[in-house]
Amino acid sequence: MAASPDLAGTISAGPTLETACRSDFPGIACRLVWDLSHSSYAANFTSVYLAGPIRLALRVALVLLLAFLLRAAAQRLINRVTARAAASHRVTEHGRRSQRGIALASLLGNAASVAIFTIAGLIILGDIGLDLAPILASAGVLGIALGFGAQNLVEDFLAGIFILLEDQYGVGDVVDVFDVTGTVEAVSLRITRVRDVNGVVWHIRNGPIKRAGNETHGWARAVVDFPLPYGTSVAAARQTLERAAVAMSAEPRWRSSIIERPEVWGVETLSPDTLMMRVTARTAPLARAEVTRELRERLKTAFDAEDQAVSARGAIPPQPAAGDPATGDVATAVPAGAEPDPGASPA
Repeated sequence: MAASPDLAGTISAGPTLETACRSDFPGIACRLVWDLSHSSYAANFTSVYLAGPIRLALRVALVLLLAFLLRAAAQRLINRVTARAAASHRVTEHGRRSQRGIALASLLGNAASVAIFTIAGLIILGDIGLDLAPILASAGVLGIALGFGAQNLVEDFLAGIFILLEDQYGVGDVVDVFDVTGTVEAVSLRITRVRDVNGVVWHIRNGPIKRAGNETHGWARAVVDFPLPYGTSVAAARQTLERAAVAMSAEPRWRSSIIERPEVWGVETLSPDTLMMRVTARTAPLARAEVTRELRERLKTAFDAEDQAVSARGAIPPQPAAGDPATGDVATAVPAGAEPDPGASPA
């Protein structure tokens, strides 16, 4: 018995792409497998078990690629902005501003990375099929709990951010923090590391810092209180002090350290035995201690030289002139070549 033309055409046609993939709009994976193998079983297996994971993997890869590209663009923009801000300041503060720019760039870069990859992670979780509403609610509750449990840590981080943004102090500055005076070696979001003059390293949390004195921000002032005997002439002492300080500031070695002409402010304190004269000089930020020591030595040397000059002038007392009333003697004039009369009596 011969088969009907319609049935024969159906049998001879065999499975098609749509029937093998079980979809009127086959996916790329199923279409690719069908084109390569023309096997309905392989295409069906790909459509049911592989197309979904492959599509999900491609979406995840695309999201991650976009996240890395956004992070690179944000980091480049942050570096450019911070570098321009550091270069816009004076040359004397360039090193300090560069350190601050590096710290700010690291801080902003980390914040941008956390924000970008957090959003990317949420998108990936949504693509996987997870319900984000309970996750976000749980994350909010967890954040509140961590905020209450780690108040000190949050306080330290916020204080560290404002220290960097406001440029309160930086690496290399001499600061007075919590009764600790020393040089700042590192500033992070949580702690400030200071080394004092004895070499002790102090780790100070940023949160409890209520005040911080910066001795090297912009410029500094060398102040020398020089003691003198009470009977010293103030005018003469002022001239000697000013002459020694100005001479020091004019030397090539100190010309870059002392940025203004030194000044003698005058008598600072009085006591029954001494008077204290104050000499000041505005210096570069990191040169205050060195200038103070050298200025104190120069003033001491200048007054020692004055004392030696006075002693040299008074070493041989002046001889009284003939007929000086101070001696009570009256000289008698004797002509040249004549001998005095032995019988003459003094007047």
